[in-house]
Amino acid sequence: MAKNKTVFVCSECGNESSKWLGKCPACNSWNSFYEQKVVETKNHSIKGDIKAVTPQTLNSYEAKETIRTSTGFEELDRVLGGGLVKGSLILLGGEPGIGKSTLILQICDKVKGEGKVLYVSGEESAEQIKLRADRLGIDNEDIMFLGETDIDIVNNVIIELNPKLVIIDSIQTMYSEDITAAAGSVSQVREITSQVMRVCKSRSITTIIIGHVTKEGNIAGPRVLEHMVDTVLYLEGERYFSYRILRGVKNRFGSTNEIGMFEMREEGMCEISNPSDVLISEREDNPAGSCIVASIEGTRAILVELQALTIQSSFGFPRRTANGIDFNRLTLLIAVLEKRANLMLDSQDVYLNVVGGIKLNEPAIDLGIVMVTASIFKNISIPKDMVIMGEVGLTGEIRRINLIEKRLKEAEKLGFKQCIIPESNKKLLKDNYKLDIIGVKNVNEAMKKIGLK
Repeated sequence: MAKNKTVFVCSECGNESSKWLGKCPACNSWNSFYEQKVVETKNHSIKGDIKAVTPQTLNSYEAKETIRTSTGFEELDRVLGGGLVKGSLILLGGEPGIGKSTLILQICDKVKGEGKVLYVSGEESAEQIKLRADRLGIDNEDIMFLGETDIDIVNNVIIELNPKLVIIDSIQTMYSEDITAAAGSVSQVREITSQVMRVCKSRSITTIIIGHVTKEGNIAGPRVLEHMVDTVLYLEGERYFSYRILRGVKNRFGSTNEIGMFEMREEGMCEISNPSDVLISEREDNPAGSCIVASIEGTRAILVELQALTIQSSFGFPRRTANGIDFNRLTLLIAVLEKRANLMLDSQDVYLNVVGGIKLNEPAIDLGIVMVTASIFKNISIPKDMVIMGEVGLTGEIRRINLIEKRLKEAEKLGFKQCIIPESNKKLLKDNYKLDIIGVKNVNEAMKKIGLK
């Protein structure tokens, strides 16, 4: 017999509690618990009724190549690992107005091959989608539109139409009548994603679901949502600037941490095949406090401009501001400069910015951060044709970095003449480069090579 009970569920992470809590013990969010009725059905299974399943040896299975379909964007194909995998479930997140729906509509038009494309929208009407399609120059008879929020109706249409690609925009607007919670709640999002996954995977239908993001930048809904899907993509960038970065943070069919760069134009999303050239294209003069570093994003090397600014602090406690890199990393490297290079930055406000909105996390940019900070403090320019790369330790030593060959080839391709790299990396180089490669062992030696000491 069914038994009704009430539980309290966190709207941020999906944690359940038997009583209301002001603060969620799982994600530490405040006032996020709401009441939800749950129906538990006791089902006593008999051992004889359970279907017998015999495990097989792993070697008895045949490994098959995944069937992929090109999206029409080389940047997106690389992030996905080669294209859309047949039967995969993809989650795309991003802030409102960033261009998620525009990119998805372009994918619907560019997907080649036989079969229909079903675009399910719970946010926009058919007229709004048609206006966007006309602006993008899309006239495709294979794109079918369904304006519906009831997941049962959506599943029935998917079964009848059997499309090649399904788009759900967005998952937070869908609801199921079997669940009493409101649309967009944790239980609704979790159950609806599970239903869509069962329907589409059983018929090998590729599905892309669009998700909202929270104010912290994470996809709204339970964390289990990201574990259920095969691929998680984030579309990042300032909505008032034209450049967009598509970042893959999970991919069961390819490598993670790949990025693709796009530019939002009147005709829609246009891919940028050479991000390095775009990110450093406006660097015409050579002021102090500017340098070029080489970073690895996924499988590609990109050159990015770092800018620093130091001014006399107006308060007793100097301010440190980092945009595009970890704040704690900047604080650590400033301490290395003060201790190992005798730069008195304790009375200076230090601001550091990564041009283009790129977020850099790898330690290979440490030496660039140190040099650009020293450059603006001493008001001495770093040579315009120089690329700097290397990890900095607490004792001031320059440590070895990985994939040095890719970084050097990218710098050589874009016409740079000099590169400062760790001495340990220079000893292992085998190829000949047109670059003047300078190996350094510590921060003081690097500053002397650049002319900052």
